Amino acid sequence: MNRGNKRPATRSPSPPSPLCDKDEIRSIIQEIIKSEFKVMLTQFNENMINTINKELEPVRDEMKEIVKSMFFINAKFDEIEKRQQTCNDTVLKLELENEELKKTIGDLQVRINIIEQQSRSNNLEIQCMPENKNENLYDIITKLANVVNCDIKEKDILHCSRIAKSNPSSTRPRSIIVQLASPRLRDVLLASTIKYNKNNPQEKLNSAHLGISGHTSPVYIMEHLSPANKALHAAARIKAKEKDYKYVWVRNGKVFVRKTDGSEYLLIKNMNSLSKII
Repeated sequence: MNRGNKRPATRSPSPPSPLCDKDEIRSIIQEIIKSEFKVMLTQFNENMINTINKELEPVRDEMKEIVKSMFFINAKFDEIEKRQQTCNDTVLKLELENEELKKTIGDLQVRINIIEQQSRSNNLEIQCMPENKNENLYDIITKLANVVNCDIKEKDILHCSRIAKSNPSSTRPRSIIVQLASPRLRDVLLASTIKYNKNNPQEKLNSAHLGISGHTSPVYIMEHLSPANKALHAAARIKAKEKDYKYVWVRNGKVFVRKTDGSEYLLIKNMNSLSKII
């Protein structure tokens, strides 16, 4: 039986070389490892990020609260700062007003003192005159005027009375305030008393000259000063004594001091003027 021409047999493939198989296997394994590692790394990163995000979530919330609090604090600080500035402005304004009020009060006190002193322009104050229950002050004043050779009649005395002591515990007699008919009569009686004491340095005006029995005490006559001027006169006397000034006197409600017979006198206008006494 003729089967025809047979196809020539092809050559069988040669078996792969062992070296080639190993390289391919190594390459495949590396790809698989690389792929798996990449997947693992991706998952690890995702897990790590999720974990970090989860852990940081409270921190973020706290940071938000802190930021919110900071904004609140800043707003409050700005508000307090504005209030503080307003308070500072108010205090400054009040200080200026206070200075103006002090100046106004000072001016008013000076004017009141001038008016008070002018209202006393007819008056004299007699100090250390012994008191007697049945005394007649008008009689005593006319006797005093006669002693110092001053022509004053009872009709020239408009009013006279003793005044309360400034210090109730003092043993000194209450002072006598005498209101005469005019400032001229007051000045004449005052000048006559000064002249009498100057001419009789060993027997200056005292209670015996006025017929008052008992212990003999000196009698002092001076202008009737306003409360402010009286305080100024007292302060000037204390300061003058400390600084060895020889003379302190009052003329028309004004206080003067002089250190020696030949030195210039100083006018003490107010308490600040006491610094002149050096």
